[in-house]
Amino acid sequence: MLNLFRSRIYLAVTLMVAVLAFGVLGYWLIADYSWVEAFYMTIITVTTVGFGEIRPLGTEGKVFTVILIILSVFIFAFALSVITEYILSRNSLQLLKKKKVKNQIDKLQNHVVVCGFGRNGMQAAERLTAYKKPFVIIERDREIIEKFEDEVLFVEGDANEDEVLISAGVDRAQYLIAALPDDAANLFVVLSARQLNAQLFIISRASLITSQKKLQLAGANKVIMPDKIGGDHMASLVVMPDLITFMDKLGTEGKNTTNLEEVAIEDFGDHSDGSSLRDLDLRRKTGCTIIGYIEPNGNYIINPEADLKLQPKSKVIVLGRPEQIRKLNEMFHIG
Repeated sequence: MLNLFRSRIYLAVTLMVAVLAFGVLGYWLIADYSWVEAFYMTIITVTTVGFGEIRPLGTEGKVFTVILIILSVFIFAFALSVITEYILSRNSLQLLKKKKVKNQIDKLQNHVVVCGFGRNGMQAAERLTAYKKPFVIIERDREIIEKFEDEVLFVEGDANEDEVLISAGVDRAQYLIAALPDDAANLFVVLSARQLNAQLFIISRASLITSQKKLQLAGANKVIMPDKIGGDHMASLVVMPDLITFMDKLGTEGKNTTNLEEVAIEDFGDHSDGSSLRDLDLRRKTGCTIIGYIEPNGNYIINPEADLKLQPKSKVIVLGRPEQIRKLNEMFHIG
């Protein structure tokens, strides 16, 4: 619809330029005005300023002036109506779009709220999209929102404000990622979000080591320091290049990557209580290998024994190629 209005605006502008050119050329030919005089006479005629004629006009000149006035009145009225309609329609479309986004957000449950759409926020959004995990972005930069609003759900505003967090459905969310570039801003977000949802799992970005403890005390479950992770990763590439390169290939999806997946014990149905890892027999059934086990208390067991008994609310970490992971998900109806 906006493209239609834009084409009508281009038409209106073209007609206005054409009527000016018509007036200048007419006065130059009929009244024998110079180009400057013809342009001046055209302007005061189409704008109905009424300064009077530069030089007396003959009958042909007067008839031409009448025609020019009539044309200019209709064309400029058309242009004004098109521009006004465009502005009003644009505002209406924006309101409709905001209402549609609000309705979509209101329907979300157990989603992710991402505060900030900078480098870290954008990377988080890309990974969440790959996982098909519903999420909402809180961003106050209007230019960024306009650039990406067709791809993701946005709430415009300051993530430090409770009203904005509530608009993003933080009270119904399962996770919150505080990805603002300023540690103090992330601290306020964590405090506000924890107050609004005590069960929320909060992951916060931090730039300074001194901010890590403060964010945890404020209510963050996990604190990530991108700069530290990046530095550690580069140093590890020097010390153990092949191992780190191999670890980098452990991804979440893709034809040429080896996938890691975490699966809740409850997803295995009859094997969810009292069975052992051997009873799952995932290697034979799907080709996936169990490389880790997460106990209900959060304790991690690397390379667990096959006789390990499964406990409710625990998880297994499996490794496999994409087709093996898909087979696992299909067999146990995961995701």
